[in-house]
Amino acid sequence: MFTIMETDNIIVNKSKSFAIRIVKLYKYLHKEKNEYILCKQVLRSGTSIGANIAEAVCAISKKDFVAKMYIAYKEASETLYWLELLHDTEYLDDALFVSIWNDCKELHKMLSSITKSANERIETID
Repeated sequence: MFTIMETDNIIVNKSKSFAIRIVKLYKYLHKEKNEYILCKQVLRSGTSIGANIAEAVCAISKKDFVAKMYIAYKEASETLYWLELLHDTEYLDDALFVSIWNDCKELHKMLSSITKSANERIETID
């Protein structure tokens, strides 16, 4: 299988796996539940997490790295919101919601840690 970002980087791998889950969720919501608006929102924010992490990996500076990772963190926050809304409006059952929400929450926590640590390193250099 061809992959652009062959890496042992945990956050890169987890975010790509999560994006794949989000795409499958989008297909399910669109086809099975006839939901068209909310599923597009979760598709955009959920896949944007990994895209911003991919950009961060190729950042031209430490500040650029932190900025991209922070955008990924914000996209994870937005994705959590859309997942909760899909659950609260009964488009997602409890089991599916808990599973995908936990994956997103894990990414969110990892991104929080990465951005805090990277910011601290930048501040000690400046």
